[in-house]
Amino acid sequence: MGIIRTDQWLREEFDRPIELCERLCPYFKGQKAKGIYNQLMDFGMYRPSRSAYSNLNNMVEQKVWDQVGKIFSKYKNKWNGPDVPVFLFPVDNQSGFFFRREEKRKAGVSFPDKMFLFLSNLEDPKELEALLIHEYHHVCRLSMLNKKMEDYTLLDSIVIEGLAEYAVLKYCGKEYLANWCRMYTEKELTNFWDRYLRNQLTLKKNNRGHDELLYGGGRIPKLLGYAAGYNMIRKYYEDHPYSTKLSFTIPAEKYRQ
Repeated sequence: MGIIRTDQWLREEFDRPIELCERLCPYFKGQKAKGIYNQLMDFGMYRPSRSAYSNLNNMVEQKVWDQVGKIFSKYKNKWNGPDVPVFLFPVDNQSGFFFRREEKRKAGVSFPDKMFLFLSNLEDPKELEALLIHEYHHVCRLSMLNKKMEDYTLLDSIVIEGLAEYAVLKYCGKEYLANWCRMYTEKELTNFWDRYLRNQLTLKKNNRGHDELLYGGGRIPKLLGYAAGYNMIRKYYEDHPYSTKLSFTIPAEKYRQ
């Protein structure tokens, strides 16, 4: 499947994102366009604005669809991963909502059978590669674990995020790691683990507390689950050989030390 030419959709429907999302309905069985758009906005999809239109123009000028296509093909072959549709849209860098990677220049969201990247003006192509690696690692692990989304626990989610960013470290280098990998000291993370996470790891994805602990906010340290996940995976691979392909299927419990 690979890259879907959403640049053509955006030329026709940029100012009507719900109508644009009608084209996504076949990929979200049983969901309507408005619900799909609301869901994608939570992860970084644009709202019509001058800045979003500028982001679109930058994406077109930089031939981002072609760039992402080449990177996707590279890692699909390298990892023997699933051939899922990849959708590119401008990022919404005006809003105050929460970006998974704590940046307002790029974001993404992945499912077992599809991937979305939200982009702006990325001067360094390696940033694009880092984002795709992170999101495509999610796709590979989710598709190979083959669990129902409602069965995923907080531990599953923490491990998924840590593994995806560890792949960024391996393939792009530490300078391309997300900010949340360096947000807390080892001592702080140990304290946070004992205080907030240790007794909540079995919380299911549909439990409100799952997202509160994963993303943080309020009394919970920001991006706690992400930071703890990366730290857990980094420590595990200090003592174990790393294989990207094996990281798609190793059970989350194995990473606890």
